[in-house]
Amino acid sequence: MNKLNLFRYFKRYSFLYLIAIVAMSAGTLLDQAAPLIVQHIIDDVLIAKKMEVLNFLLLGILGIGVGRCIFQYTKEYACDFAGSKIASEIRINLFQKIQSLSANFFDGINSGELMSRVKDDVDRIWDIAAFMGILMAEVFIRTVSTMFFMIRINWMLAIIPIIGMFASGFIATRMEKQLDDLYGAVAQEGSEMNNTAAENLAGVRTVKAFAREGFEIAKFHKHNQKFYELNIDLSRVFVKYNPMIQTITRLLSVISLLLGGLIVMKGNPLQGGAKMSVGELIAFTQYVGGMIWPMEMLGWLTNGLSSAKASVKRLNKIYAEMPEITDSTEVAGDEELNSALFSAFDINGDISFEHVTYKAGEKSILDDVTFDIKAGQTLGIMGATGSGKTTIINLLKRMYDVTDGSIKLDGIDIRELPLPTLRRAVSCVMQDIFLFSDTIDGNIRLGEREKITTAEVRSALNQSHASEFVDNMEEKEQTVIGERGVGLSGGQKQRITIARALARKTPVLVLDDSTSALDTETEQEIQQVLAELSGMTKIIIAHRISAVRKADKIIVLDKGKVAEVGTHEELLKLGGLYKETYDSQY
Repeated sequence: MNKLNLFRYFKRYSFLYLIAIVAMSAGTLLDQAAPLIVQHIIDDVLIAKKMEVLNFLLLGILGIGVGRCIFQYTKEYACDFAGSKIASEIRINLFQKIQSLSANFFDGINSGELMSRVKDDVDRIWDIAAFMGILMAEVFIRTVSTMFFMIRINWMLAIIPIIGMFASGFIATRMEKQLDDLYGAVAQEGSEMNNTAAENLAGVRTVKAFAREGFEIAKFHKHNQKFYELNIDLSRVFVKYNPMIQTITRLLSVISLLLGGLIVMKGNPLQGGAKMSVGELIAFTQYVGGMIWPMEMLGWLTNGLSSAKASVKRLNKIYAEMPEITDSTEVAGDEELNSALFSAFDINGDISFEHVTYKAGEKSILDDVTFDIKAGQTLGIMGATGSGKTTIINLLKRMYDVTDGSIKLDGIDIRELPLPTLRRAVSCVMQDIFLFSDTIDGNIRLGEREKITTAEVRSALNQSHASEFVDNMEEKEQTVIGERGVGLSGGQKQRITIARALARKTPVLVLDDSTSALDTETEQEIQQVLAELSGMTKIIIAHRISAVRKADKIIVLDKGKVAEVGTHEELLKLGGLYKETYDSQY
């Protein structure tokens, strides 16, 4: 789906909207009957003294009130229920769409903007689905029915409020055109402000450590000021046009009452001197008052419609995005089939990179990288910062696709494997540690809550030496850790992420600089645990020689190319980049 199709959502709940429209129409017609009853009370009871009809007329007013309450409640409930369901479905479908997009999409957009799309923009559509849409229909029905009854009483006098209605509609249209662009700018600036606040709060410890509070406040103030100015521009549009509509509505009542009074007293010369009764004049002025509400609602509805249109445009920009990394199989997205395939493939862990080149835009990250590793072996990857080490892992998990060449897992091009199958076959401990605001147990079971047992969680904690500090916590592995693992040291977070990877027991284990925050003794103990793991292909990316020296094969990257390949001893004899690193560390 590359476009938000609102009609599809509305169609799904069309029955509820039909109920709402019927109830709203019935309630509106009851309202329109009220001035007619008032007319008869004045003309028949007060003037003609027909007291015998008074009780029936009063019962009619009571019936209108009761019926109006019932129909109003029915309309509100049906619309609120349908609107809430539609907003909920749009929000989850939007979130699924965002989740389906490839990593490069998130490289070019900030989280604050996405949060605004998921929350604020869907809320604007919710407004339309829940009550503003039915209000538009009510404005139309009330306007048409009111015009009918006014014309029925005196068609010539009805021309005046009809002209006023069209004038208000013209003003509202002009206002909507100006609001449309402004709402887009307001929403965009709101996203920037949200992102600035979220980024600051996420890094508040860094801000305080560098005494940057003043700078961050100034940055937020800049966006807040811009947001304020745009909202003032919105207010200027309302201040410019709303008084015009208000003036028209007030003049209508005065002019209608003045001309109607003259017709009651002297008759209408354009209609052969025909007069109106007092009851008809009162009923007509009540209908004019009924016209005022739709006319005043035009400005408010125009405001909501413009806001919703701007939100739909922004959501459609996300829906127009297509994932660059897609499954080529028919089982894409089918969790049960993918789970079965994961077992059926029985992946061993043979990995081969064949002349792999990767470019991000015009920038070359990897250039003609070729190596292979047999199942159960350990591959060490070293290189300077920016040499492409982490990119190799991102390509292996298909976060990005190679520009040229191929990557094979057990002899199969990874582009031919279902994405869930591929990604479940590779456990990663990345250098950018991310822990969710959840229990330690929940973070370790991530993605496999039903499959990983408590015993396996405990075993993984022991292997990663995380149990040393987890057991000292009051609730042990059921301890809830804060966002991104706040409250834990860098080394503790690394050990939990290592435990998360070990608990999954995948054919391939990747450790990207995963022991950099550990003390030497703990690092050596974990290295020993990793060395004892059998039946698992291991890829260790590191800056320390100690992390890769026991690997079956070590490759050294330099500016995106494989500069050296060999074992620890072979590379030392070679006397190249690896030897230089060894000499600097020992």
